[in-house]
Amino acid sequence: MTDSLDESVPMQQPPDTTTHQTLPVTLADIEAAAELLEGVIAHTPVEHSRALGTLTGSDVYLKCENLQRAGSFKVRGAYVRMARLSEEEKARGVVAASAGNHAQGVAVAAARLGITARIYMPLGVALPKLTATKDHGAEVILHGHNVDEALAEAQRYADATGAVFVHPFDNADIIAGQGTIGLELLEQLPDVDTVLMGVGGGGLLAGVATAVKAKAREQGREIRVIGVQAENAASYPPSLAADALVPLEKVSTIADGIAVGRPGQLPFTIIRELVDDVVTVSEDALARALVFLLERSKLVVEPAGAVGVAALLEGKLAELGIDSRRTAVVLSGGNIDPLLLLKVIQRGLAVAGRYLTVRMMLDDRAGELATISRVIAESDANVTGVDHTRIGGSLSMGDVAITIDMETKGHLHSEQVLDNLRAEGFQPLIITT
Repeated sequence: MTDSLDESVPMQQPPDTTTHQTLPVTLADIEAAAELLEGVIAHTPVEHSRALGTLTGSDVYLKCENLQRAGSFKVRGAYVRMARLSEEEKARGVVAASAGNHAQGVAVAAARLGITARIYMPLGVALPKLTATKDHGAEVILHGHNVDEALAEAQRYADATGAVFVHPFDNADIIAGQGTIGLELLEQLPDVDTVLMGVGGGGLLAGVATAVKAKAREQGREIRVIGVQAENAASYPPSLAADALVPLEKVSTIADGIAVGRPGQLPFTIIRELVDDVVTVSEDALARALVFLLERSKLVVEPAGAVGVAALLEGKLAELGIDSRRTAVVLSGGNIDPLLLLKVIQRGLAVAGRYLTVRMMLDDRAGELATISRVIAESDANVTGVDHTRIGGSLSMGDVAITIDMETKGHLHSEQVLDNLRAEGFQPLIITT
């Protein structure tokens, strides 16, 4: 990997209809998938975000697939893939691998279609996703430390038993099912000119790009489609730069739903032709986006589902030189472990300067803690936690170490609190900002 992972990677503009090469999924495939999904999935709402619009200068709308059945868009592709199996294939059962959302999609589809499902999930998978997958009736096997290892084991099981392997993204039916989001979005927001969404293996981005670009061509206009990856799990930028699949050596992100180390071949074929750009966002931006959606939109979204919002908050459209009049962001899922949500909220508040943790060394004498409390109170900050210790390898006799957690009102307020503590002779070491 190189530092270019932090930069956007421009891609080929969609060719005109006279030279457009044949791709593995067409608009007709997606329209057929939409018919198959009628009565199975929810047509999720599109919500206007005045707050994001104010920050970005664009009219911003959120496509709420976090409110979809099983909590994400994945049920669309899973159902289309499994509904098209022959009776003999259905009788053999299906096997899949996922960090959670595809697992639940497959489990829901299997229950509706009367198919036996076996799902491989990585060790350490979020408990709510594990529990929900089991509750939908699937057999769950924990294997490997990431999605790629679980995928390999699921494929081995399929080869050994004859079960049908339902890949999470590298399949034409899966891509067509995910692409139905694009059809819905254009019905709900006909004049959208820019669409952002997360990308892991690429099934969602490839499907939506196929639908949106084809519809735009029919209308004689352009709609930009932008993919967004977590910068610590960004396999598409190097792959697009090399025009070949480039696996990552390591993937590490809170956005487990898109923590995929290698693009899918079919999605890659579509994305390199149709998608305008793929950009990356930081972990801090993901945390900030989740807090933003909770506070301003009243929506619970998992990190993988919030990457598009993170991209807007980080000004990625401006970096690309895009002046979007009407922007849509696909919130792809809302399945987040409450424990992770707690950590992310705290990190998001810290990134926004609204949560501050400091550590100070004090003389062990009466009144020191009272002075600190007074300074913080007069600075209008709120203490939420205090750790006070006299014992430790770095402490001398007569010293005390104190760690204080406090709520602040932004970066300027945090600096004011720190300045006030320094003015009293203390030397606060910032643990979080």
